[in-house]
Amino acid sequence: MAFSIALAGKGGTGKTTLAGLLIKYLVKTGKTPVLAVDADCNANLNEVLGLEVSDTLGHAREEMKKGQVPSGMTKDVFMEMRLEEAIGETEHFDLVVMGQPEGAGCYCAANTLLTNFLERLTGNYNYLVVDNEAGMEHISRLTTHDVDVLLIVSDTSRRGLQAAVRIHQLAKELKIGVGKSFLIINQTRQEPSKSMLDIIGNNGLELIGTVPEDEAVYEYDMNGRPTIELPENSASVRAAFDIFNRIVT
Repeated sequence: MAFSIALAGKGGTGKTTLAGLLIKYLVKTGKTPVLAVDADCNANLNEVLGLEVSDTLGHAREEMKKGQVPSGMTKDVFMEMRLEEAIGETEHFDLVVMGQPEGAGCYCAANTLLTNFLERLTGNYNYLVVDNEAGMEHISRLTTHDVDVLLIVSDTSRRGLQAAVRIHQLAKELKIGVGKSFLIINQTRQEPSKSMLDIIGNNGLELIGTVPEDEAVYEYDMNGRPTIELPENSASVRAAFDIFNRIVT
């Protein structure tokens, strides 16, 4: 079973960039193969990783819901085929993009099949990295149990921390079996203030570390360069790797 690490946080906190740096860390330290899952409806993990996306699992859900399964093929065989087609492969990691439903109606049957196949798929990998939107619904669909580490990403704003608290509480309510939950404060310019630490401590969050604001991240983003290619001596990469050293087994 793959060691699973999920990331969540308010939009704009840089969780997708950190997901990319986590994959960079896993590859660098030889903890491969890795399966990356982009479960954010605003999917852009592929840009961080420098991969083109030609298909998503959302498309497969739509096709099944609309009865576009080829004649003579069962729905489960169809969904397994479409899952395999949607995997973006590299030498050290693969990427699956969930996408989003395009129409109204129930996707329960399709989601159940996808969940079963994804759980089977993860057996081929040592590590699973899931980049979520600001909520836990996608984690509950993808990995119904045994989320080894949940990384909640916040920026230095009060709203970011409040969102982190809500995600932390929701993870407990969903009972998805989170092994450990940690908070990362991203894009920092100084050490966390006392008021920030009070919010963190009073709500049972464990601060695992901070990642400083890094001009190189903005330069790569503006120039359309994958941030996974950031040099290892950049401030953000050094800080992120230090955090990952403490959470990855």
